[in-house]
Amino acid sequence: MNEQQAAKIRNQPGFIAALDQSGGSTPKALKLYGIEENTYSGDEQMMDLVHKMRTRIVTSPVFNGDRVAGAILFEATMDREFGGKPAAQYLWDKKVVPFLKIDKGLADEANGVQLMKPMPTLDALLDKAKSKGIFGTKERSVIKQNNAEGIKAVVKQQFEVAAQVLAKGLVPIVEPEVDIKCPDKKGAEAVLKTELKAALDKLPANQQVMLKLTIPDVDNLYQDFTKHPRVLKVVALSGGYSRDEANKRLAKQNGMIASFSRALSEGLTAQQTDDQFNKALDGAIQSIYDASKT
Repeated sequence: MNEQQAAKIRNQPGFIAALDQSGGSTPKALKLYGIEENTYSGDEQMMDLVHKMRTRIVTSPVFNGDRVAGAILFEATMDREFGGKPAAQYLWDKKVVPFLKIDKGLADEANGVQLMKPMPTLDALLDKAKSKGIFGTKERSVIKQNNAEGIKAVVKQQFEVAAQVLAKGLVPIVEPEVDIKCPDKKGAEAVLKTELKAALDKLPANQQVMLKLTIPDVDNLYQDFTKHPRVLKVVALSGGYSRDEANKRLAKQNGMIASFSRALSEGLTAQQTDDQFNKALDGAIQSIYDASKT
């Protein structure tokens, strides 16, 4: 673990920018950015366009380590450059801690949840990430129903992957998202909390993970985790809420900071001038930073 980067995540006010849309969610992200699907063809052109969007965000003068503590990258972004430098190095030069999304997407729903697809090449990816200066990883599953068996399976898989990540000297962001449309969201979150606590309590004393969780219906449900010795930080996903709604909900959670994706890029478009873009991004960053400070 990079202790300087760990200290920044642990102590500094700020939030984590999730810049890790993958193939499945990229067309939607581009459309929100003002680029229609009929204006490009093929995955390569699509990924070039989304990289251009991400580059515009991270190279903006308003995007730096003063308010943005970290940023999560997609593998294809980690392999590219920002401003003529390797992506992870560029971020850390701005004092933004680099993370990598490592999951390969979601399996089909079973027992009310979607587990992560198998990751047979994970060790090689983690070695590459380490060599490129990545600090930690992010791996996402989704809970759609309050199903105890399914939730238990999600947490079990998440911590198995986390152990693999920790063994490589990286810090895993465990992300068992509870779908905001879950019919019994409050109940699912209560079950998830119990399973997470049991898994955290079993971690070796010298290991820490991060938790990325849906903003809970019961305020401060996860506050205990912000003080847990095995938890470096608790971060919140926006989960489909608008930025205003996500910020409003997050501001009520003590010790939880944002890790927003779509809620960060909301209102940014390819058609904006650099001044308009930077002003809109500055406003977004400030509002998320403020919500993360309470």
